Amino acid sequence: MTRAEVAKLYGKLAKAMPEPRSELEFRDPYQLLVAVILSAQATDRSVNRVTESLFREAPTPESMLALGEAWLRKRIREIGLANGKARNIVATSRALLERHGGTVPAERAALEALPGVGRKTANVVLNVAFGQPTIAVDTHVFRVANRTGLAPGKDVREVERLLLAATPKRFLQHAHHYLILHGRHVCKARKPDCPACPIAEMCAYPDKVSEQDAAPASPVTASRAKAGPATAPSVTAALRGSRPQRK
Repeated sequence: MTRAEVAKLYGKLAKAMPEPRSELEFRDPYQLLVAVILSAQATDRSVNRVTESLFREAPTPESMLALGEAWLRKRIREIGLANGKARNIVATSRALLERHGGTVPAERAALEALPGVGRKTANVVLNVAFGQPTIAVDTHVFRVANRTGLAPGKDVREVERLLLAATPKRFLQHAHHYLILHGRHVCKARKPDCPACPIAEMCAYPDKVSEQDAAPASPVTASRAKAGPATAPSVTAALRGSRPQRK
């Protein structure tokens, strides 16, 4: 994409999402850090269900450390990977108290030195909690960057590097949220909602879903499809020329 095309793409996303924000619920940088650690291979919705009560009982590093790993493991077991996440959250809480006076540092190196905190988690915290112009590349951002042609790359580090280089300065602060929310709610993995996409005309993705394909089947069509080729030759003929749905 040219610089003008990139600016136009971000402009359309900004118009569609004038006030983008994280879908995780938190009250301070510590709670955000815990929520992001919990969100690995889990949905924000499932994390929010757990943290609603979790943060009432353990809102600070001190209270989390006092309640302990076994207690935390039971409280987060519905999310998945509970053993490792509980271990890392308690260890991170201890490290914050010992190294940073109980506060979350606003520097990448200090964040990535915490147990369970990698580059993506650090990027989210730096951007959301401290307003730094970082772009965390998760599966949604990676997909949108490659599908659209905005920043096609082989791995997350390459995509992050290309996004930081291509994104106009005025969009950097919210670029992460524009892309992740677009990927989560519109440019979905199995069946992107191309008819509702504000940047569809600029997107390089070759397998765009048409409005007809995106529409749910009518009861009559669905019943005929279930009947099979022998009882529904017209439907079979119509489907013969259509493209298979991407998985």
